Amino acid sequence: MGAASEREPSPVELMVDLIISLDGCASAEGWPGWWGLEGPEYLAWLEQEGHKECTYLLGANTYRLMSGMSEEAAAGGTGFSDEEGASLTGLAAVPKVVFSSTLQGPLPWPNSTLVSGDAVGAVKDMKRNGTGRLSTLGSLSLCRSLLNAGLVDRFRLVVFPVITGRTGRERIFDGYPDV
Repeated sequence: MGAASEREPSPVELMVDLIISLDGCASAEGWPGWWGLEGPEYLAWLEQEGHKECTYLLGANTYRLMSGMSEEAAAGGTGFSDEEGASLTGLAAVPKVVFSSTLQGPLPWPNSTLVSGDAVGAVKDMKRNGTGRLSTLGSLSLCRSLLNAGLVDRFRLVVFPVITGRTGRERIFDGYPDV
């Protein structure tokens, strides 16, 4: 057993996965959080890195947004490219845990489990008793809570080549501790 300040290794890794602008924002007025720049290279990278043996952790707002987009893509004729549609509809097949006190179960998006209690405690249990990999999908306040609780093992940032300037919203790292 190591020193008290060392963190005990977990069998499950938690990765905070964030998409940001060059100036550190999650979204901007009139632009979605990925700034409409899903090029084929980005989508191929997501497919390669993303859904394999991963359980996504989401808050209620991200759940509503992503499940709606996945449903739209599955319906077709929505303006999503073929690659975007495949990536969005592919999310229905992966396990998702949604932390919310406002949503009611059962959740309609396939493979989604609702947790209405303490997210930090639930993720601690998932890391201690689970297998595979955990990753956030957006959900900035959830990410902050998990980081403040010392549960984050890795960050992965996708930085899009835009500066949101005056219209930027949700500065990603505001409220984070020094890490």
